[in-house]
Amino acid sequence: MTSSRRAFLATGVTGAVALSAGCVDFVRGEGPLEFDAERVGPSDETLEETGFEELEIEEETFEETVEVGVEREIRASLWISSYSKEVDIRGQSEDATAFVAVSIPDMSVAGRSFNPIDDMDSEELLDEFMDEMESDQADIDDIDHEETFSVSILGEGRDVDLLRGQTEYQDEQIDIDLVVSSFSHEDDYIVLVGTYPEMFQDEGDDVESLLESVEHPV
Repeated sequence: MTSSRRAFLATGVTGAVALSAGCVDFVRGEGPLEFDAERVGPSDETLEETGFEELEIEEETFEETVEVGVEREIRASLWISSYSKEVDIRGQSEDATAFVAVSIPDMSVAGRSFNPIDDMDSEELLDEFMDEMESDQADIDDIDHEETFSVSILGEGRDVDLLRGQTEYQDEQIDIDLVVSSFSHEDDYIVLVGTYPEMFQDEGDDVESLLESVEHPV
């Protein structure tokens, strides 16, 4: 796990944890409090239809210490699934379209969630998870929100933010579209991120198809 993600996750779990029947052993110091996410990802059928390929599916684990009168340990796992697609840009094939699906446990105790991304907006989520999107693009800068639209994901209409930034390609600036959706589902918090060159709106349709096909748990 990267040090940035470790710090990011620690922010959300540091603090007082309320006593409940499910965490008595934890508070007494008789064991850690454990949270495990279920993996989220687009369907295999849609990946094949849209031409995306699986890059990596990884389960990350982390441990943090929280204060409940005395220090106690929390253990949690999260899933990160990443995918990419080659597109032809100015005669060259590049991994310029990407999709990432992340599931993080809710980390609730006595009705209070310690999930650190509950209050993050789309730009903050991009800052956290863009390094998971392996592609041939350089860094994406000057990101601005363009619009919010609704997509049916996991049986409900979910807000999807469309943002646009710029990256450098062959010494020229090109526009990059990014879509972000985040919501709670089945005791996990889900983050879905897609990116593609703005000049290829068909790729945006494929990313939307991946959003619609998401399964959780996989």
